[in-house]
Amino acid sequence: MLARLLPLLLLVPAGCRRGEDPSVLLSDARQRLSARDGRLTSYVLAGSAREGGQTMDFQFAYRAPQKMLGSLGAPASRTYAWDGEHLVERSDTAKTFVTYKDELPPDKRAGVLTQLFSPFAPEGFRAPLLPGKGVSAQRASHPRSPEAVELTVRPEGTDVEVTYVLRWPAMDFLGKRTRGGGATSELRVEDEQCEQALGLCVPRRLTQWADGQQVAETTLSRVELNPTLPAETFALTAPEGYDVQSKTLVVAGAP
Repeated sequence: MLARLLPLLLLVPAGCRRGEDPSVLLSDARQRLSARDGRLTSYVLAGSAREGGQTMDFQFAYRAPQKMLGSLGAPASRTYAWDGEHLVERSDTAKTFVTYKDELPPDKRAGVLTQLFSPFAPEGFRAPLLPGKGVSAQRASHPRSPEAVELTVRPEGTDVEVTYVLRWPAMDFLGKRTRGGGATSELRVEDEQCEQALGLCVPRRLTQWADGQQVAETTLSRVELNPTLPAETFALTAPEGYDVQSKTLVVAGAP
């Protein structure tokens, strides 16, 4: 539904403070991101994504550690649910209800679920996935925050460079830029919702840019942080008259 937001925000880097060890800054940033995730344990989102002249509505519910429900509006009219053990797909257009048998190892399962559900939640609601190696940190400035930090990921063996820009020390997402293959892209936070009790802010509107041109926009009309979400929220049942099927969950592209 949503083409993954591959972004780039132009900042004036401030580098590290005099005498500051970049590895210590990176370690501190990782710890703060983990702590922020620990404060945001559930959320409900509703909004729309606009790209290429088309607009699609969506809804998403999340409860830690891994319960998710994502719905796409017309013309897709499709809902995915993961209750921690079972993946279910309901298509209101095709009137099908599919339960996927999970035979994947944990790491492969996590990859499939991330690929399926991450488009429903814009950047800024969960911590960025940072590998153990190939990550650097430096301080920066940003129009939305006098103090910020840039975390740059450079995957080994590629010319790709992804930089996350985060408010310091709260670690709120401010932007993301991606360079690779001669192309650049940018994700900008245009509006935020801040929760003083949680000590964090989340995006309400984001724009995606490619080579200086805006190509997409995501707007959230509903943002609820840390609502009480019972397990039943993530359990789908087959409506009457739907074709009930069972399939095996596999990694995309696998034989």
